[in-house]
Amino acid sequence: MLDISAVSLGYGSEVLRFSGLKLGKGEQCLITGPSGSGKTTLLYSIAGLLDVLSGKISIGDTEITGLSEQARDHFRGRHIGMIFQTLHLVKSLSVIENLMLASYVSGMPQDRAYAESILKKLDIYDKKDALPSQLSQGQAQRVAIARAVLHHPVLLLADEPTSSLDDASCEAVITLIRQVAEENNATLLISTHDARVKKYFTQVVNVGVPS
Repeated sequence: MLDISAVSLGYGSEVLRFSGLKLGKGEQCLITGPSGSGKTTLLYSIAGLLDVLSGKISIGDTEITGLSEQARDHFRGRHIGMIFQTLHLVKSLSVIENLMLASYVSGMPQDRAYAESILKKLDIYDKKDALPSQLSQGQAQRVAIARAVLHHPVLLLADEPTSSLDDASCEAVITLIRQVAEENNATLLISTHDARVKKYFTQVVNVGVPS
């Protein structure tokens, strides 16, 4: 489902060369490495948010490295869910409005009933009319997860989802992300330097320091 073949990516003299990775539908994998090793750059390239210098990245039958920026945006909105390290919730909008905005920006139908059903599954339905400033960190994280799976993505990407969490919250978030991925039969790829996360994954890929 995800096929990365000999990609080079990065900025200026800091280039990450990644030999490759293949994941089938529904598989889960962890990308590890120290801060500054290029994990986030790799994840953003998979999402089509950054250009690669060379090599290919394919998701299903689509080679995203061969698409224009506009086409990548279109593909990402329909097929990729992403949980950013910074959650990027719009402060002036309620939880449900943030989800409806995600549908609007992606050009997808705004299905409020389905969005509310996701919030119920994630146990934050009672916060649907709350502003982000009225949420705890854990609740805001759940909203970000809800937004990421709103359009039934085939690929779910998470960038450092536990870096600022205590042990209990770390376990809860990783368990929740993995569960949501399984329920959607989505391929899951998480990048992190958090050693606590490794025990939850059988597939772990280490990214070295850029050369």
